[in-house]
Amino acid sequence: MCATCGCEDHSHGTVINLEERLLARNDHLAAHVREWLAGIDVRAYNLMSSPGSGKTTLLERTVRELGVPCSVIEGDQETAFDADRIRATGVPAVQVNTGAGCHLDAVMVRKALAELDPVAGSVVFVENVGNLVCPALFDLGETGRVVILSVTEGEDKPLKYPHLVRTGDVVLLNKVDLLPYLDFSVDRFLRCLRQVNPHAPVFQVSARTGDGLADWYDWLSLLP
Repeated sequence: MCATCGCEDHSHGTVINLEERLLARNDHLAAHVREWLAGIDVRAYNLMSSPGSGKTTLLERTVRELGVPCSVIEGDQETAFDADRIRATGVPAVQVNTGAGCHLDAVMVRKALAELDPVAGSVVFVENVGNLVCPALFDLGETGRVVILSVTEGEDKPLKYPHLVRTGDVVLLNKVDLLPYLDFSVDRFLRCLRQVNPHAPVFQVSARTGDGLADWYDWLSLLP
């Protein structure tokens, strides 16, 4: 019997085995997606954050200003609102609705890429479902992972959601234009962040005003 909940121990083993098999299948497919993207010289970035962090506003501005061909995969449980916003910039976008699902996976991304058919030398942005837990577990075949947090969420967010923050290749602290109106310490945020991710570059940005976005664009342009 399980000491925690009183159920049979083998049931826990079954759940774990199923999870391992699911993740292994996803990772296998993600590796093929990554290989395919590299073969056509396309870079893909997985944008992860909580709802309301400003991901879509950041993407709208980025695809307008980056200076290279872009396309976007939008992940949400319902609606096509965000994909419509991206298409209004003139950039191709595919909406992926997950229903009750809380994250995108490699199967969804592969299907969306087939529909997008990105051109060689372009950049694909994947706006993951707003969630600071599940997206960290699923490799999408991306070139890099972008963690977006905002000053409206509290300085301790990196410590509350360490696994997702730990996987980030870059961290954007968004909505810094609101700092004069909030009780938010950037220094404390950075201390919390460095406890779980000591190496990722951190850019303080405002998707609304454009502050700090040049550093974000430079980071994207310098990656192979």
